[in-house]
Amino acid sequence: MSKAWRILVVDDEPDLEPLVLQRMRRHIRSGKYEFVFAGNGLEALEKLRADDTIDLVLSDINMPQMDGLTLLSQLGSIDHDLRAVIISAYGDMGNIRTAMNRGAFDFVTKPVDFDDLQITIERTVEHLRQWREATASRDKLVTLQNELDIASNVQQSILPVDFPSTSAYEINANMVPARNIGGDFYDYVAVPTDRMFATVADVSDKGIPAALFMMSSRTALKGAAIGTGSPREALIEANRVLQADNPTFMFVTVIIAVYDPNNGEVVYASAGHDPPVVVHADGSAHQMPATGGIALGIAPEAVFAKNLTENKMTLAPGETLVLYTDGVSEAMSVDQEEFGLQRLLQIFAGKPPQNAKEAMTAIFDAVAEFAGEAPASDDITCLALHRSASA
Repeated sequence: MSKAWRILVVDDEPDLEPLVLQRMRRHIRSGKYEFVFAGNGLEALEKLRADDTIDLVLSDINMPQMDGLTLLSQLGSIDHDLRAVIISAYGDMGNIRTAMNRGAFDFVTKPVDFDDLQITIERTVEHLRQWREATASRDKLVTLQNELDIASNVQQSILPVDFPSTSAYEINANMVPARNIGGDFYDYVAVPTDRMFATVADVSDKGIPAALFMMSSRTALKGAAIGTGSPREALIEANRVLQADNPTFMFVTVIIAVYDPNNGEVVYASAGHDPPVVVHADGSAHQMPATGGIALGIAPEAVFAKNLTENKMTLAPGETLVLYTDGVSEAMSVDQEEFGLQRLLQIFAGKPPQNAKEAMTAIFDAVAEFAGEAPASDDITCLALHRSASA
């Protein structure tokens, strides 16, 4: 049995310790996690310096003696590899940005949703596990290919794999890189009033530089989605973060859609990305209008926001919203022919998907069959949001 992941929870709220122990009791009993606690940043640093087996620091921001942001800036002095997750007030983008700049891997917002916290912890420790494997194996690697395989695993570990599925709707997504390491990603995040943000993005270039920019982009977009509630405003906020610190002048195209399961309303905005496709309950499909945005990371806010708009639609019961990268529409056959938008729209003719996973499988199967033995020229990424026929 592998050893438990040791998590240091840093918070001055006395009721938090028994709450964490109670809500995480199943994982504690199974030996998956062990928790230790500290009341402020100073006490946390003392425990970290005395105990090199702690893997993850889960810290509040506002605490006496030493706050969470100051603690983050001191973690570099700790002589062992760990990750930090910050607990922040909802919408506190200033502190969230500062935390990410100081090395936080991820964040959760108050009031803490323990299901979301569990997913965040699992994703963080999986990333740490992959990173430690890569570090331990570095001296044994004999080719660059081996290093790229490990880096690919690290990258894949941050993509969500537990997809929302309710009686009203469900989401499914996948990313297949053209090389060992891709620049595409997808993500989703719940916001208040039960709405769901979903995004698909495509970073310029491929390989390790694109993967690093992909991770920064994903964090910026997630924080912006939670902090704004609007696809357009989320893109503007994410561009502000990425454009301020982008010495390599990389960029990322993004489509963001926010879905309200109460009425099926979808509001979306695009930053230089192909607009979404709607698959109707009879299997017919059409592409939605574009929203006029340019890619994130290259233009100052005044230029970026000038022509960026939002579009609104209602997803009817039994319909599916498809967000995708141009790796789908521009997939090449052995005869150098593009898959194209029309083939994408025809995939479901006469056989509409009954759920999100079915939609994803049909798209990836169709692209694979069309490409045949032709090598992939671009990452292929797709996210499907299906509204239940009984919704």
